[in-house]
Amino acid sequence: MTTHENVQTFTPVSEKKARLALQIWLVTRRSLVTILRTPEALLPPIAISIFFLVIYQSTLGRAAGFIPQIGGSYLGFILPLSIVSSSLSGAGIAAQNMVRDIERGYFNKLLLTPVSRGALLLGPILAGAVILGLQASIVVGVGLLMGLQPVTGLPGLLVVIGLAILLGTGFSGFTVSAALGSGSAAATQGASFIFFPMTFLAPTFVPLELLDGWLKTAARINPITYVLEAMRAMMNTGWDAALLSQAVLACLILAAAMYALAVYALRVRTRRS
Repeated sequence: MTTHENVQTFTPVSEKKARLALQIWLVTRRSLVTILRTPEALLPPIAISIFFLVIYQSTLGRAAGFIPQIGGSYLGFILPLSIVSSSLSGAGIAAQNMVRDIERGYFNKLLLTPVSRGALLLGPILAGAVILGLQASIVVGVGLLMGLQPVTGLPGLLVVIGLAILLGTGFSGFTVSAALGSGSAAATQGASFIFFPMTFLAPTFVPLELLDGWLKTAARINPITYVLEAMRAMMNTGWDAALLSQAVLACLILAAAMYALAVYALRVRTRRS
């Protein structure tokens, strides 16, 4: 009797989780299909990141011999910056699809269906994360063609791509909240550039230890700093559990905060409707 009661108690919960997972998958797939129908939107972020990677390597490639604490090649030191820049640039792609749905009235129709509100938020965010992973993989591939030799090998490169996806997920959450709050493509695109100054409030071109004054203080509270430090360790010095833990924690905190912001923006839009 107890076993039967337990089955009755827990089965609805498991079914609810299964329905939620299916809804998230369907919304994510739809967002991915929509994005891939306009591949030209994916090219600018990748092209810009590769362009600056080539410029940085060409002008500062020999700086490793003059800048202390780099720990390896300058290419391995600067490549994470290009990956992060790609994540920043591409974070708004999925949000732009949401804006189009809002402008056409399709999003309001979705709100009238039994689809979970969490699925409506997580779908575009996860679709953006997949795209960011693709972009990061392309930038890493270009780095390898330029002579990158990561000390951690292929596993380290996969970790670097994973960190890019985690970081980009937080950025995607912010752009999704901007899309919900404004319903404007221009405003959403502008919001995606807010994070760009953060890349310059980090150890962008030199190690963190060489920064000084207010910039060093700003860098220490900047989540991008911890992602860059962990990626650079993967490239130049080797596995560092402490740096990886800090990077993952920073990404999770950012993602949680931005998801909470997106939930709030969705509630505001629902009340308007």
